[in-house]
Amino acid sequence: MSNWRSQILRKFTPNVARLTLVADPDGLLLEEGIFAGIRERGFELIPFEDHIAFRYAYETKFRSRWERGEQTDLVVVLHAEARDLNCLPYDLLQAGRQLSFSLGEIFPNLSYPVVAALDRRDLDALDDAQEQYVPNVLGDNATIKFVLRHVFDIAPERIREPADLLRVLLRRHYRGQRIPSLLDERFIQLIRQQHGFADWPLETIVSDRQAFFAFLQERWPLFLDRAVSEENLGIRERTKPYALEFSGPTDLPFDHDDIRIYIDNLFLEGLLEAVPYEQADSLSKPWLVIGIRRDEQADREHRIDGLLCTLASIIPQEDARHDDWFHFAKTWAELVPLALESEAMLSESVRQEIEMLQARIDDALVPWLVNRYAGLSSLPPVPPVMLHHIPRFLARHVNDAKEHKVAFVLVDGLSLDQWVVTRKELAKQRPEYRFREYAVFAWIPTITSVSRQAAFAGKLPSYFPNSIDTTNREPALWTQFWVDQGLTQQEVGYAKGLGDGALDRVEEMIAWPRMRVVGLVVDKVDRIMHGMELGAAGMHNQVRQWVQQPFMANLIDLLLDNGFCVHLSSDHGNIEAAGCGQPTEGVVADRRGERARVYSDSVLRSRVKEQFLDALEWPPVGLPEGYLSLLAPSRSAFVREGERLVGHGGASLEELIVPLVQIDRRDP
Repeated sequence: MSNWRSQILRKFTPNVARLTLVADPDGLLLEEGIFAGIRERGFELIPFEDHIAFRYAYETKFRSRWERGEQTDLVVVLHAEARDLNCLPYDLLQAGRQLSFSLGEIFPNLSYPVVAALDRRDLDALDDAQEQYVPNVLGDNATIKFVLRHVFDIAPERIREPADLLRVLLRRHYRGQRIPSLLDERFIQLIRQQHGFADWPLETIVSDRQAFFAFLQERWPLFLDRAVSEENLGIRERTKPYALEFSGPTDLPFDHDDIRIYIDNLFLEGLLEAVPYEQADSLSKPWLVIGIRRDEQADREHRIDGLLCTLASIIPQEDARHDDWFHFAKTWAELVPLALESEAMLSESVRQEIEMLQARIDDALVPWLVNRYAGLSSLPPVPPVMLHHIPRFLARHVNDAKEHKVAFVLVDGLSLDQWVVTRKELAKQRPEYRFREYAVFAWIPTITSVSRQAAFAGKLPSYFPNSIDTTNREPALWTQFWVDQGLTQQEVGYAKGLGDGALDRVEEMIAWPRMRVVGLVVDKVDRIMHGMELGAAGMHNQVRQWVQQPFMANLIDLLLDNGFCVHLSSDHGNIEAAGCGQPTEGVVADRRGERARVYSDSVLRSRVKEQFLDALEWPPVGLPEGYLSLLAPSRSAFVREGERLVGHGGASLEELIVPLVQIDRRDP
């Protein structure tokens, strides 16, 4: 346990006070390790953000229990300074003890604005460095230098050659590190002072992960040209020049030892794409093959083998953070389409290896969810971690300027691996598209009325108990969120049932001069899934065929042409599941899905679980009172034994972690 966490957690002793009020201006209690530690001690947390929402949760879940004489350990978190605790309602101030925590107290010798800008996961490394080096009081620039060196292992003064800079950027972007903009600005300023980097597009590739890999991608064929030229003693010259989007050097040292160690993984995980190359036979270095398209089946087999090896070594453990699972899920999503392609001819041993890896993933994910899932909903919404964070994430863009417009396209039922298929087909149709890819957690149970509503409401499902079994209130919840953000109803649009045919409804909606925010539900993938009889492979094939039709590309074009910033996501994914038997429950289930059953009584749920001992009784995390779900075991479904289907509702990786993608165009 890091020292900074210990300073906080030692203040939370059970049964000292039934109510604790905490001033937490820096969101420290919502850091995953802190949140888990507090919950392990028996405390429950409620953030005080929206007065009405807080009062609803407080009165229904806690005050009624106090009146019955029950003991609770409730923590009310106010994201403000200690002096602002006095602004809380009088009844809370009378009943609760008061605490406060801040980064300024934990890191007193470092610049507060610099430390506050850091991702909370980086505080461990900063705490270790503070303890080891005991810095004097440092100003902004000195703190930035301290943080760059000891948190991110970046020493700008040591970057003298292109390979030095590429090594730093590869380490950063491959890991998906989030470095604050004020550190990036100082880093770029220092690099600009070095000789040899004047023409590098640092302002773009330092902070923008997708731009950095695009920068590498367009220079990879140029490197292959150089490799061929060197092997042929310089006698070959390229006659057709490449058109480069990014300025800077054309010749990058991919063959430097510090860079080569990344090359395999970059191509295996889809961060770089292999290219066709006419002179491939002139290259004798085996490590170059991963980046060259040759025999399609051999390339696929090589990539599958590489991904299996990588994935087996990086399965997140119980103490992992949520973004470790995001990285893993995106890598797994690259493997699944390769294995399911109709042309794939996998050996029986490879199929067994995939199934065994799948089982290991399931075994690791469920315990992690039991311990960590409850804390995800309270994490800051930038970047989004769960579906209900997305509207608040989009609101930042809309509120930045009056002319900003946002389109939220939710493709119902699209899994991460099916997004990989979708992305590849869209890229063929529209090479100018750029995809900035992220991931978010769906709600458990992963069913439409829970997860999709949360995505449009911008709230936990517990705040819409009356519509938890339907999506009829989605338009009202979506509109209400944006009205609360200061927009008018006339500036907010919503449409569902999209996926085929013309775009007249959308075109008419966005033609309204005042329209600034639209929410669109594309339900074609969900309809494909519920009619699917050919398993996961058939599902992928049908999604591919659908995206090859013009609808999706035309929809995105329409939105971009009308000035909308386009974000695409999904409410849940799907898996192929085998029947484990139908519960003999009569009519006691409120919802009878293939992967999840919902009950209003815990006794009834427990009786059904007796028939399926491996099923998971999921706690009502973020759900309305009395919404108790039973999740089917592993990759099973509550249907007749021997029956197979493609469905959703459970807590598998493919159902639970879904894409979040910003789509725009490259500059012409």
